[in-house]
Amino acid sequence: MAGKRKTKTTKQKESMGPSKWRLQHGGFGEAVRCADPETGVPVAHRRAVDTLGAMQANGTITAEMFEAGGIFRRQFRAAMLDGLRAMPMIRIVGGGGDCITEQQIAARDRVASAMEVLGGSDSAAGSCVWHVVGLECSVREWAMRQGWGGRTVPATQAQGMLVAALSVLAAHYGLVTRGRAAGRNELTPPIPV
Repeated sequence: MAGKRKTKTTKQKESMGPSKWRLQHGGFGEAVRCADPETGVPVAHRRAVDTLGAMQANGTITAEMFEAGGIFRRQFRAAMLDGLRAMPMIRIVGGGGDCITEQQIAARDRVASAMEVLGGSDSAAGSCVWHVVGLECSVREWAMRQGWGGRTVPATQAQGMLVAALSVLAAHYGLVTRGRAAGRNELTPPIPV
C-alpha cells in the first residue's frame, strides 16, 4: 500500500521564505507580517531588492544616477518595450489590436535618444542599461549572457559599465552638469589639450 504524504502546514511554508531558485536572482528585504485583507490570515510579504536601490544604498551610485535610472525605467515601461505582454486586444470583441498610442511613440523616441547617447544598443553601456535597468535583469545575469569577443564580462566590470552608463544618463537628463558627470569638479576649469 502506498503511504500517505504529509502536507506542509502554512506555518512551515511561511517560515521557509523564498526558494533557492528565487534567492539566486537577487536578495529580499525583511519579511513584513500583516493580515490578508480578505481572509484575515497572517501573511509575510517580502520585497525583492532593486539593483539600483542596492547600488545606491552601498554608495556605488549617486542619487542623480539613481534618478536617471528611474527616469529611463519609466520611459522604457511607457514605451512598452519590456518582454511582458498581455493578451492581444484583437481577440477581444471590440478590441483594437496592436495600436501604438502617441504617448508610447513619444516614450520610444525618448528611449531611442537615451540609447543614442549611450552609443546604441550594440555598445556595452547601451546593452547594459537596456537589460539591467529596462528589462530589470540582474547585473550578473547580463554579464553572463552578454559576451565581448567571445568572452563573458566579469561581474565587477559589468557593474562598472552600469555605473558609467548611469553617469552618462544623469548628464543626458540634465540631473548633473557634463563636467561633474565626467568626474571633474565644477569649480576646476578643464585642462586645455
